[in-house]
Amino acid sequence: MNTVWKIACQENVYPGMWQRWFLNQCVAVGWASQWGFNLNGRTEGGRGWNTARKAIKSMEVGDFIVVALHGHRVGRLGEITGKAIGDDQWQPLVPPGPELPDGEMGRRIFVRWDLTVGPDDFDLVVQLPTGYTFTRGELRPTVSCIHSHTLQEIRALMNDPQNWVGLLGKFGYEKALSDYVASYPQRLEDGLLPHPNKRVRELAFGDKSRLDVLLIDKAGRPVIVECKQHAASTGDVRQLRHYIDRLKKETGQTARGILVHGGAQKLPHDVIDEARRQPVVEVVSYRLRVDFQPCAT
Repeated sequence: MNTVWKIACQENVYPGMWQRWFLNQCVAVGWASQWGFNLNGRTEGGRGWNTARKAIKSMEVGDFIVVALHGHRVGRLGEITGKAIGDDQWQPLVPPGPELPDGEMGRRIFVRWDLTVGPDDFDLVVQLPTGYTFTRGELRPTVSCIHSHTLQEIRALMNDPQNWVGLLGKFGYEKALSDYVASYPQRLEDGLLPHPNKRVRELAFGDKSRLDVLLIDKAGRPVIVECKQHAASTGDVRQLRHYIDRLKKETGQTARGILVHGGAQKLPHDVIDEARRQPVVEVVSYRLRVDFQPCAT
């Protein structure tokens, strides 16, 4: 049976690293020998490098690697085709520069990405659902062997489109998302319009809370939209339901509620159960897309 390895991609430290791995058909770790980190024998470094070097030395052609990204997300699944991890084989994917005279991420493991597994869009990655994430012991090291999932289970999770999210598909601020929904409500649902009563639309409730966006649907019913850049939680649903209750109490209007979030389409069971309580809250996910077009000059 082929071993499945996890390797962490430090996108937060080296922006664009996942794209470099994908295009170069490899994954990589750092710990260069010129810094005292030797692949064999005595070495500098503590538990982190000792754990990583044991793992990369144990990898074999035909094993599989899944790329782990921040926030319980994974990139692609690749089959190992070779290794260039020796002390004299340093090929940095982060080029040399200030404070990095030797570059970084230079011990490479070559892979053949399985393009039949996961999204076919380069900008999408896979959000592992709650209950199906890797264990803490698998997540903590830079490189680890996966025991909590079989290769078949990982493939099934990655092939479910409801688990697909944008690699960088989050608004920097929830207000930007709220402003977008308020400006283009028809993108959220056909027939939605800004609430015509400005005093109601900008209402601050008696308990000092304030809703994100108030719209009105084509049936004339108020629609409260709560925007979250992160994945939906039970707390978010309860927060929106609180606004529905306050609007009813203070204006006598019965509103619908829509929670817009930046997580995957597949929701955790506890969020589904909470959203189905009365009054029901609709939950939708958004995907950020930006297009650039050259200007005539």
